[in-house]
Amino acid sequence: MTLPSVLGPPARLLRRRIGTARRDTAFLAAGVLPHLAAVPAWLWLGAKPVVRSVHLPWGVLPGLFAVLLLLPLVALPLTAVQRWRYAELLAVDIPRSLPAEGPRLRRALRLLVSAETWRRTAYHTLLGPFLAVAEVLVLAVWGTGVACATIYGWMWAMPAHTDAADVYAVQAAYVTAIGLLLLAAAPWFAGTVTRAESRAARALLGPSRAQRLERRVTDLSVSRADLADAADAERRRIERDLHDGTQQRLVSLAVTLGLARATLKDLPEEARRIIDEAHREAKEAISELNDLVRGLHPAVLDDRGLDAALSGLAARVPLPVRLHVDLDGRPAPAVESVAYFVVSEALANVTKHARAGRVEVTVRRTGRVVRVEVTDDGVGGADAAAGTGLTGLAGRVRAVDGTFRIDSPVGGPTTLVAELPCGR
Repeated sequence: MTLPSVLGPPARLLRRRIGTARRDTAFLAAGVLPHLAAVPAWLWLGAKPVVRSVHLPWGVLPGLFAVLLLLPLVALPLTAVQRWRYAELLAVDIPRSLPAEGPRLRRALRLLVSAETWRRTAYHTLLGPFLAVAEVLVLAVWGTGVACATIYGWMWAMPAHTDAADVYAVQAAYVTAIGLLLLAAAPWFAGTVTRAESRAARALLGPSRAQRLERRVTDLSVSRADLADAADAERRRIERDLHDGTQQRLVSLAVTLGLARATLKDLPEEARRIIDEAHREAKEAISELNDLVRGLHPAVLDDRGLDAALSGLAARVPLPVRLHVDLDGRPAPAVESVAYFVVSEALANVTKHARAGRVEVTVRRTGRVVRVEVTDDGVGGADAAAGTGLTGLAGRVRAVDGTFRIDSPVGGPTTLVAELPCGR
């Protein structure tokens, strides 16, 4: 049985704290030189020609201007070094900024005047030397603690004729106690400096709060688009499975029942009645399944586009539908699917609730927006905020960054508009 297994949790805690102290100390030791890299610039700026007199020699101005332009350029590799240091030694990721867009010269000028560049420059030129001093102090505490705690070893190693060999044992004990106290305080000191450096690096080397929010919005937009595409692909899969599997089995069952009813003439009346009822139920199930499949994602939408799919949908509505589709090319599959769903649900609601005499459906593309408009002359009174199917319809439209609105005064008419963005 090993010693750590005997000691149990205290040994694991001690081992973890030793590992943390070793990691923090290595991290701070690796930061001394990068944090002192900008000191030569300060030494030049503090030279005698600059600060010696009130009047500033004109010959110094070009050099001063060059240094001020050079500092942001020097900050770029130093920032890369700091990112590597945090990632490798602390496993802390300092995000990069969003890349600038536009021509190269414009990107360079924007980088030079951006607040982010000067935040990095301030970190390396102003805060860096102070951080280096704190890191050196931490290393000095460790070194002094080790030297004092091992004073008896130093006394033993020294020659006997030296004065140090005559140091009293009590004095050596005091020095050893001081060394042990320094070694006990060094991990706390190293952890405090490490945490302070991490907060400063995230604030000055990473993107600003506005940039982080912008990146978060971008990530959420991409995630939502991926989720919408995945949901649309899943609906396509379900439609295909129902059409190729369940629907074909029901058709086969209906055909078998029809043949049985036509060929088995000598069956009892009760049996024939049961077969007739089963045949009728099978045909109704096929009809309902067809409606379900068309509501999910009709195959004609993939094969022939939105115009053909909406034409077939309008032909099945039991009232006059005037359809006008004007699209310059096919929009994205997700936009097509949502547009079809909007028209399908709108026509279903008109058929069930509106008591309308006619419906007009218009789908046109204007710029980067596909506008879907459904108007009926029914009784009106539809409200998307009332928790009806219109609420789900609005959510489906918002899932692709679209807008949905409905104008339905009591007495009619009702106008439903959905605007779906799609790039060219």
